Amino acid sequence: MKYVGLQSQIWKNNMKSVLLLIMFPLVLYALIWLFIYFLTETEYRTVESTTTSFIYTIPWVTIGVAIWFIIAWFSHTSMISRATGSRALERKENKRVYNLVENLSIAAGMKMPKVNIIEDDSLNAFASGISERTYTVSLSRGIIEKLNDEELEGVIAHELTHIRNRDVRLLIISIVFVGIFSFISETLLRSMIYGGGRRSSGGKKGSGSAQLIGLALALVGLLLATIFRFALSQKREYLADAGGAELTKNPLALASALQKVSQDSTIEAVKRKDVAQMFIENPQLSGKRSFNMFATHPPIQKRIEILRQF
Repeated sequence: MKYVGLQSQIWKNNMKSVLLLIMFPLVLYALIWLFIYFLTETEYRTVESTTTSFIYTIPWVTIGVAIWFIIAWFSHTSMISRATGSRALERKENKRVYNLVENLSIAAGMKMPKVNIIEDDSLNAFASGISERTYTVSLSRGIIEKLNDEELEGVIAHELTHIRNRDVRLLIISIVFVGIFSFISETLLRSMIYGGGRRSSGGKKGSGSAQLIGLALALVGLLLATIFRFALSQKREYLADAGGAELTKNPLALASALQKVSQDSTIEAVKRKDVAQMFIENPQLSGKRSFNMFATHPPIQKRIEILRQF
């Protein structure tokens, strides 16, 4: 396998992440333009008229998306705690973990995040938070007890890299856009199923076709947004691996930790797919491997191979 330099890996994944992030709003606005275009009567359908209507529509769409973002932004911390069953880990309860987190935070030049523990014997961890007040590294009981100091240090460095790179913010953005297309698709589908028979025979002849067009475009948007979300998640995992290796100067320890994590990463309390995506290895995919394009994480063995090249 060809050697991949650490800085080259970081730069490459950052560029790909930026491009994927730009694609979310571009797809949303492009599909809105197409919806307006196909909804316009044929004799009046022109690029100019569609663009004019599109320009008038954009502010309202942007406001709606902004409201959705605000709700997701401020509700994510409590939602994650409930979904994982995590609790605060006190310093006196485990000085070993606190010392590792504190030393790595100093080395990274960042404020030490909160430390949470998940009472589960499986091996997994994740980072959360959107500001210094809410930044948190959560570790399972299993990963604390079953990894040696160097391996656990590599896992913590991986999670601190997620915090430094603002990956939780990127995750929220990707989830919001997928949620928007999912909501629109479900709403239109329900409207067609339950409201189709109540239309009067004399009016709104085009409402059925408009719903079909809207549903088709929303489904295309949902598919593309989902692919972008998974691709973005995979790139950030590679980047966090590289950042963790750079911070500890010990990529082989992180590779060893990932090998152990791959044996049992299933956290029983995690039921939500959007929360499962945040872990160092998706706990809902433990022992499974779906088609790579539709996986939240890259194959863990591939991550291990790359780390062994640094």
